[in-house]
Amino acid sequence: MISFDLSEHKIHHIHLIGIGGISMSAIAEVLLNHGYRVSGSDIKQSNIVDKLKRHGAEIFIGHRAENIQNPDLVVYSAAIKSINPERVRAEELNIPQVDRAEMLGQIMKKYEKAIAVAGSHGKTTTTSLVSLLLEYADLDPTILVGGELDDIGGNIKIGKSQHFITEACEYVESFLKLFPFIGIILNIDEDHLDYYRDLDHIKEAFRSFVKLIPQEGFLVACNDDSNVREVYGVGNCNVITYGINIPSDFMAKDIIFDREGHPMFKVTYRGEDFGDFHLSIPGVHNVYNALASIATSHILGIDTGKIAENLKRYHGIHRRFDILGDVKGAKIVDDYAHHPVEIKATLEAAKQYPHKKIWAIFQPHTYSRTKALLKEFADAFGSADYIIITDIYAAREPEDCEVSSKKLVSLMDPKLGARYMEDFEEIVDYVYENIQPGDLVLTMGAGDVYKIGEMLLNKFQ
Repeated sequence: MISFDLSEHKIHHIHLIGIGGISMSAIAEVLLNHGYRVSGSDIKQSNIVDKLKRHGAEIFIGHRAENIQNPDLVVYSAAIKSINPERVRAEELNIPQVDRAEMLGQIMKKYEKAIAVAGSHGKTTTTSLVSLLLEYADLDPTILVGGELDDIGGNIKIGKSQHFITEACEYVESFLKLFPFIGIILNIDEDHLDYYRDLDHIKEAFRSFVKLIPQEGFLVACNDDSNVREVYGVGNCNVITYGINIPSDFMAKDIIFDREGHPMFKVTYRGEDFGDFHLSIPGVHNVYNALASIATSHILGIDTGKIAENLKRYHGIHRRFDILGDVKGAKIVDDYAHHPVEIKATLEAAKQYPHKKIWAIFQPHTYSRTKALLKEFADAFGSADYIIITDIYAAREPEDCEVSSKKLVSLMDPKLGARYMEDFEEIVDYVYENIQPGDLVLTMGAGDVYKIGEMLLNKFQ
């Protein structure tokens, strides 16, 4: 592990392996803004790669040893293993190497008001909400978000203030390399069990995250989540809680939904009226995300009226209940939900949205998650009228013959009528032939299941 100061250092040229990824590309853009020479490599051309090239990065397509042209530091993403030819070459040349999370932590140290959004679910949405509340309040934050946010024209915005906002990913304890002034914990669930032993191991990691926050800093914590309640007392920082059911500092009351399924609610702060709020994104789960954002904005001194006004302006991020269009009078929606808790929350949000029947098309993500949470997945689809499960998206993992989408379907209640369908074209044809005007077709998963929605729209056109 190396440590350096971004203002006083001897490192001038930084090479990023996997530079085209959402998080790595954001880091590259921040480094370019700070005056570094940035090079990198990725396996394919993309709009993100083209954007970085326009900003001055030198990018190679494909991973090769000769791409390492004597940089002072090499940064690699979680997907890049030690056998990667560029990492091997850097090792041969004794060039220091750090992972993405460590670099992100070093960048955070430059900002006095660094905000890290942690939790098993909702990180991208909450990071986006906080980011835009600060942006619209003219605090000019630097923003790194794990998705495409139209309001900032992508996944990153470079600001000139001391405010910095990013997601804090718990996978392989990456978030323990960060330096937050404000930490947010949205929820804690069993996930990433290819790394963590069990839920207790996950909670221990979150306890360590809490301890990173300095005494003068703040932890914003969801009081309704019993696992969060177990961890937030271990630090020495200020703690601000929020919730709907358990008495908390910030509480949402009298939640109702408009005709589009968007929640409206009152907020109290330590028992006193804090104002009325109306979201433009669906679901009770987004009331929780909004409460975390409201609490964080209040800590930073943003006017309550501005918070309410600008929360209403937020219409979501790509792949979070993302309305793609209409086919035969049915609405096509895509969502990143890839955990049983997220699936339930997304389907509950869909129930509040105008619809006749709900179609759930799900692509499990990773063999390890599907295997570890197989029963929970089987029980997660009760709010859907039609269920289609396609093959597991392997991502970083080799095939595991002990688990499959067919096995998942076999464990579901037969009354649900879930079916396994392997081929995307077959799914598109089946849905196209059977949907009715007023139906809601929802694709869910962290892989490439979104292509089904795109294919449906193209078929209609």
